[in-house]
Amino acid sequence: MAAEPVSHGPGSRSRAAAISIASNSGLILLKIVAGAVTGSVAIITEAIHSAIDLIASIVAFFSVRQAETPADSSHRYGHEKFENVAAGVEGMLILVGSGVIVYTAVNHLVEGTEIESIGFGIAVVAFATAVNLVVSQYLYRRARETDSAALAGDAAHLRTDSYTSLGVLVGLGLVQLTGETWIDPVVALLIAVAIVYTGLRVVAGSWRVLVDEALPEDETAAIREAIESFGARGVAGYHELRTRRAGPRRYVDVHIQFRSGTTLEDAHAIAHELQDTIRGNLRGADVLIHLEPEDRVRPGEEVKAAGSAETAH
Repeated sequence: MAAEPVSHGPGSRSRAAAISIASNSGLILLKIVAGAVTGSVAIITEAIHSAIDLIASIVAFFSVRQAETPADSSHRYGHEKFENVAAGVEGMLILVGSGVIVYTAVNHLVEGTEIESIGFGIAVVAFATAVNLVVSQYLYRRARETDSAALAGDAAHLRTDSYTSLGVLVGLGLVQLTGETWIDPVVALLIAVAIVYTGLRVVAGSWRVLVDEALPEDETAAIREAIESFGARGVAGYHELRTRRAGPRRYVDVHIQFRSGTTLEDAHAIAHELQDTIRGNLRGADVLIHLEPEDRVRPGEEVKAAGSAETAH
C-alpha cells in the first residue's frame, strides 16, 4: 500500500528557475561589456562563468518543469529524478567552465594583458556580486522548501559566482593600487579552483540520488521511531526497511508484522495511520507497507507492545 504523493505547489520551482535565467542573462551582458572595455581577463572569466550559469539555469528550468508533471503510465514513480539528472549536468558544466577559465587565464599570464577603465569594471562586478547573492539566497530558500536538487544546484552556481566576483574585485583593486596586471589572470586561476570544488560537490550530490543511496541516518531513525511507536497498536516487528530519494520525493518500503489475532481490516487501518505518521516526519514521503503475520518476526526485529523496541536491521 503506497501513500499519496505530496505537492509543493505546481510551478513554484519552475518560477524560481525562471528568475535565475533572467538575472543571469542581464549579468552576462554587463560583464561582456565590462570585459571589452577594461580588457580584464578576470572579468571575461566572470562573463564565461555567468554564461555557464545561464545554461545551468535553463537546464534547471526545464528539469523542474518536467519533474512537476504528474506520474503517468510510462513513469509510474513520477518524474522527480529529472532534477537529479539536471543537477549532475549543472555540475559537469561547472567543471567544463573551469577548464575554459584556466586556459584563458594561463594564456593571458604568458602573453601579458593590459587593463583600462578599472573603475568601471569594479562597479560592474560589484553590482553583479550583489545581484547573485540576492538571487542565490532566494533559490536556496526555494530549494529547501521544495527539496529541489535542480534549484540547489543552480543556487550553488550563483553563490560560487558571487564569491568569485568578490575575488575579481580584490584582484582589480590590487591592479589599480600596484599597476601589476599579472595579478588579474592569477585571480582568474584561483577562481577556477573554487569553481572546480563546487562542480565536484554538485555532481557528487546528484550521483548519490541517481544510484538510490539510502536516506540519511536521522531520517531513517525517524522512520524506525514511528514504526516502534505503534507497538501498542498491534505491530509486532518489521524488516526489509528500504529508503531512497528521487528529486524532492522520499520513498520508503517496509515489511510490517502484526500480532496474532489482528484482523486484516484492523491491520490495514493501522498501516494507513503508520503511513501518515511517517509522511508527517519526512515531508510527505511515499510509503509502501507490506503486511505480514507475527510468525514472520525474526529475533532482534520485534517491537515491544509498550512501544519501545530493540531492533537489529
